[in-house]
Parts: sequence; structure tokens; C-alpha cells
Amino acid sequence: MWSLIVRWRGLALVAVAIVVTLWLAVTNQLILYIHPRYVVFTAIMAVIALALLIASLVVRHGHDHDEVPTRTQKVVTVVGAVLTLLLAAAMIIVPPATLSSATAIQRDINSPTIGAASQTVAGTSSASNATFAKFTVVDWSSLLRQTSDPAFYAGKPADITGFVTADSNDPANLFFVTRFVITCCAVDAQPVGVPVYLPDWKQKFSADKWLHITGGFAADPSTKSSEQIALVPSAVTLIAKPSQPYLF
Repeated sequence: MWSLIVRWRGLALVAVAIVVTLWLAVTNQLILYIHPRYVVFTAIMAVIALALLIASLVVRHGHDHDEVPTRTQKVVTVVGAVLTLLLAAAMIIVPPATLSSATAIQRDINSPTIGAASQTVAGTSSASNATFAKFTVVDWSSLLRQTSDPAFYAGKPADITGFVTADSNDPANLFFVTRFVITCCAVDAQPVGVPVYLPDWKQKFSADKWLHITGGFAADPSTKSSEQIALVPSAVTLIAKPSQPYLF
């Protein structure tokens, strides 16, 4: 019996990884880990791996291992197998979690390393209010990195959705409406955010809650924040986390 466990444990671990990957793809949860453009490729590779695994099971042959394993070897093998099964069960039973405000703070919101701006001041100077109303968190954060002139933002309506991340300098009155931008996978996800000035916001909701906010931009009223421009909301609505929480 022990020789069979040792002989087939590698294939069993591969099978677990393939099944979990395919399950995440079928349930549309693989997008919480990788960019959507890679989902089909990943699923195809998993199917190919599954076919090769089945072929390996069919043609695999040889004698059982004659070597008697030591007690340490048995313990390591059993512990490894149990941990792998627990991990697989957790991936299926526990819903995958999206990146949170804690990760956003660790990775630096609106970091200079974020790619080229999706919108430019020159390209939006003559845009209509209807155009600005369609801007995402990425678009607004891009403009905010380019100019802090209050006159540029006067009369431009904002309509954005994201999760709450407290401002580190004035957490009582300012927070960021945050989204993660993914290039390849969750490992390289970069947080972008729009500062929102709302005194005592923690009385209404907490960090990581998803909000839909409308309003306009003005010079940041906060005396503690390092932000020069902030969104002053006219309406704030708590919403459920969207099925696709990341931006691309």
C-alpha cells in the first residue's frame, strides 16, 4: 500500500492542480487571479495537461518500490498529501478573495511605476460632461497625476465605483476610491485611486466596502492630507462587490 502511495503521489498532486484550475475557469473565478485574456489559454493548457495525465495513468508501468521508507519519509509524505488536499478543498469551498485595501496600501496607491496615462489633460480639455461621466477610477487618477489645477476640474462630473482605502495622512476625513489594475495576474496588480473628502466617513462605512460615488472635484479641504485635489461627493451608495473587481 505504501509503495502505491509513493508511486502515484506526484500524479495525484498534478491532478489536484488541474481540477482546481478548471473549476476556477468554469465558475469564472480564474479572473481573480489572472488577466481575462489568459483564461482561455490557461484552460486549454489545463485540458491538455489532463489528457497527458490520463495517458500517463494508462501507460504507466513498473514494479513497486522495494525500498522500505523511514518513519521520517512516511511522515513527510503523509503531511504533504494532507496539506495538498486541504489546499484543494479550500480553493473550492472558500470563495477566492479579491485584493484588499491592505494590499493597496502596501503597493502604494497611484505609484509612479504605473503605466502610461490612459487619459491626458490635453486630450480631455474640450471633452463634454457626458464624456467625463464615463471616466473610471483609472482615468481620473491618471488626470490627477498630471495636474492639480482646480480650474481644470471645475464643472467636470465624476461617477466612479471602487472600494474604500483610508488615506494614511488624514484617515478620519479622506479615503481613496480604489481599484486594482492587472497587466498579467494578481501578483503584478497595481492600485489606483481617487481621493474623496468626506469628514467622519467611518461612521457610515468601513475600509474595503464598495461604493458608487458621484460628485465634483475641488481643492482638497483637508489640512493633513498630501492630496491637492479631492472628489467632494454629492451622493455615496454602498454596493455589492462587482463580479469583475479589477480593471485592465
